Amino acid sequence: MDKNLNSIILLSVFLYLIVFLFTKTHALQNGGTWILLKRSIGISAMHMAVIPNGHLVTFDRTEFGRSNISLPPRMCRNGYQDCTAHSVEFDPVALAVRPLMVLTDTWCSSGALLPNGTLLQTGGYFTGDRTVRYLSACDNCNWLEEPNGLLVRRWYATNHVLPDGRVIVVGGRGQFSYEFVPKHDDQESVHALPFLYETKDRAENNLYPFVHLSTDGNLFIFANTKSILLDYVKNKVVRNFPEMPGGIARNYPSTGSSALLPIWLSKENGSNLSAEVMICGGTSPDAYPLANSSNIFIPASDTCGRLVITAESPNWVIERMPIPRIMGDMVLLPTGRDVLIINGAGKGSAGWTLGREPVLQPVIYNIGSTEDKVNPKFFIMNPSTIPRLYHSTAQLIPDGRVLVGGSNPNRLYEFSGVMYPTDLSLEAFLPPYFEAPRPKIVRIYSNDSRIGYGGKISIVFDKAAESNMTKDVMVTMIVPAFTTHSFAMSQRVLILSVDAVRNVGLLPSDRYVVDALAPVSRTVAPPGYYMLFVVYGGVPSKGEWVQLI
Repeated sequence: MDKNLNSIILLSVFLYLIVFLFTKTHALQNGGTWILLKRSIGISAMHMAVIPNGHLVTFDRTEFGRSNISLPPRMCRNGYQDCTAHSVEFDPVALAVRPLMVLTDTWCSSGALLPNGTLLQTGGYFTGDRTVRYLSACDNCNWLEEPNGLLVRRWYATNHVLPDGRVIVVGGRGQFSYEFVPKHDDQESVHALPFLYETKDRAENNLYPFVHLSTDGNLFIFANTKSILLDYVKNKVVRNFPEMPGGIARNYPSTGSSALLPIWLSKENGSNLSAEVMICGGTSPDAYPLANSSNIFIPASDTCGRLVITAESPNWVIERMPIPRIMGDMVLLPTGRDVLIINGAGKGSAGWTLGREPVLQPVIYNIGSTEDKVNPKFFIMNPSTIPRLYHSTAQLIPDGRVLVGGSNPNRLYEFSGVMYPTDLSLEAFLPPYFEAPRPKIVRIYSNDSRIGYGGKISIVFDKAAESNMTKDVMVTMIVPAFTTHSFAMSQRVLILSVDAVRNVGLLPSDRYVVDALAPVSRTVAPPGYYMLFVVYGGVPSKGEWVQLI
């Protein structure tokens, strides 16, 4: 009897260990995966964008000194004093790096993707503060620069794509105004925006203001702790929102991050669509002066706020992240349900050498409902081994990976003798959906991947390995963002209305067609290129480029 009892106990312990180890392994597997793509791309990825050929364009500043990648022969800046590149194009499939020539200083500039697929880039410092730059998506294209494309200097400004296909440029150091690019004519002027002056404090916690296009066509603008809804056509503030509670500054240099949460489209709601903004992280308004002059490094905030900006009586709903964070990037994932919060520090401020305690673990926030107080919303992911502090970036690319680079908290390229050296590497973070069987888009029925407003989109896809069609199907469209200083400009996720999902009735039997409706309004979906995904049971396919015209 004792022998049998001992055997039962040993078997129970063995089974428990098996379950425990499986659970731990499963937990680790679902924490995402990090892959080092390139030890050095030659520059530090301070600014980052993805263009319609699937390549990543990134650049730092031209006044850092010589970079670690040479320009082609006979291409130099400053009278042959600097023959190195400060911008590169990276192919995330071939892992190839192509140096690009940029003449003027792009430090702390901004950008957006134009409807024709050209990358627009505005402002910067000193020689580049009024420059507008253009880069087309072709094998041999290079930056074209318009030295006086802006009416005033724009340094630490924000861009956003508009429904008419132009780009608005908002703010910048010492600039309490906005303007548009490209210009319609020589008579265009700068438009005053007193809100930016009113939100300025001694640390200037209103630089790189958060700008989101609401579903009614107006612009939500957040700076420091306050926000407005701006009719930029009439230059009129149409709404003042409640101040975000807690006294935490959210913009540069107390840098938090912000995202417009995915917009659900349906036949029923038509153009009456809800829009909700989420803002996470940041720190005390005094963090920068305390760190800069007194070596006092204030802890970052662990709070996020959500605000339905289209509600009749909107109020902030505050939630707490599991890890306090400043200088984190918020990346909307193609699932339509998740926000990745990545990069950053636990103490200090944005600015040269002022960040402390790198936060290596990303967090995924499951959007859900703010009314759900029971189910966990934040999930801690596996950590990177590379600190990503000031001047770090993160960017979603069409295959669903998030490319992560940058971190240069130093005035120049500094690789030794400093607390956090300049980093030239590029990593990929693979969210947990990479560990599940993924659907695959076979074909999109449209005119050369061009989609008209309000039209039907039929997408043929191979679903995952299951034998029956029991899981939900969504179609998401994502605007490729321009990312710098912890803000993804123009980032936008649309969840399309699905009419039907049907089996094609042919081999292979796992092949289906989903019929979805394209957005009906340019205010909801500005014209241009989008990454389109089929999401089956919460798992997204690789994305395909489509152009909304």
